[in-house]
Amino acid sequence: MSSPLERLAPALRDMVLAATGSHNNALGHSDSDKKDVEEWIVKATAVDLRNDTYLKQLDEVLQSKTYLVGSELTAADVALYGSLHPILSKLPPASYYSTPSITRYFDHIQNHPSVRSAASSSSDLFPPLVPFDIENAPKVERKAEAPKKKAKKEKEETPATDAASTSTPAATSKGDPAEKKESAGDASKKDKKKKEPKEKGKEAAVGTPAAGKKAGGGGAAAAADAESSEPVPSMIDLRVGHIVDIKKHPDADGLYVEQIDIGEETGPRTVVSGLVNYIPIEQMRDKYLVAVCNLKPANMRGVKSFAMVLCATSKDGKDAGIELIAPPEGSKPGDRVYFEGEQYENATPIAQLNPKKKIFETIQPGFTTLSTREAAWVDAKSGSVHRIVTKNGPCVAPTFIGASLS
Repeated sequence: MSSPLERLAPALRDMVLAATGSHNNALGHSDSDKKDVEEWIVKATAVDLRNDTYLKQLDEVLQSKTYLVGSELTAADVALYGSLHPILSKLPPASYYSTPSITRYFDHIQNHPSVRSAASSSSDLFPPLVPFDIENAPKVERKAEAPKKKAKKEKEETPATDAASTSTPAATSKGDPAEKKESAGDASKKDKKKKEPKEKGKEAAVGTPAAGKKAGGGGAAAAADAESSEPVPSMIDLRVGHIVDIKKHPDADGLYVEQIDIGEETGPRTVVSGLVNYIPIEQMRDKYLVAVCNLKPANMRGVKSFAMVLCATSKDGKDAGIELIAPPEGSKPGDRVYFEGEQYENATPIAQLNPKKKIFETIQPGFTTLSTREAAWVDAKSGSVHRIVTKNGPCVAPTFIGASLS
């Protein structure tokens, strides 16, 4: 079984061993600690730490941590320190003040006795100290919450409502009390009827074929609950697609217009992707790929796109290349693509992602390719790694390691 340290670049691996003393000490003591250390190493080396969204998520995670795993220095800490150094060393004070937990954690690790001792004996491996002007950091302003007046307001409004209702012609007119009671009942029924269509509309929205498919007992109710909760990757509807036709966009030189079969009775979906300058059309024809199927349809220079092709972008940027994420052999159009992990495997995707909630944008910074080229999502808060798989196995990039996915 390969060591998680093999994921590290040689210089960073030597740095880890120099600071932690030995291979065994570097990886933690218990099986649980070893698993956590490995996940943090993947996260520290595979995720783009320059991404502002990811840095903010990491800052939240580090608020309560002295060390990433357990109560002592491990390979995870040195790996993250090594990955953060080239970023933090170039930041002006205003920038590192905005991520105080990262700054506090990084400064602690760089001044750790083991790290400094190793640095003094092998200066070629360890980068110099990053100076932080902590004393002049701006104070965090904490605004007290305004007192809640809602309950009081409701109490004040209730008598006025009652008074208004008793002063209506129906209430003050003379007549049979039974008739008044009946008319009140009719009004209640009308109100009820007005509310019913809205509720039915909600049921229809979450009960569409995309959201209503049950995967191990998920169901439409699970999708409805998911939409109102914190964004998680299982909200994204990924499926195997097959390009059955492709041509260049008539009004945009950089865009392809593809017809992608994703196993729907209505036929292939029209998909527009900006891959002309990165993947030759010959390499796109007849390809099997992973499609993001529940984004809101978008108009791309006059052609409506009904899905997105999932691609891997080199860690060195677009100019270094973009590749299609490929499903495993034996895949068929429409095959479900999901994230490993009990909390995600059987969850039902949302029928259509709400652009205002930025669910995909929140999850996307954690998408990456591992050292095995397998596509995965790394949880910024826990460091856990969840491969992107089908029933036939993992989805992979042809060559890229440490790529971002979008």
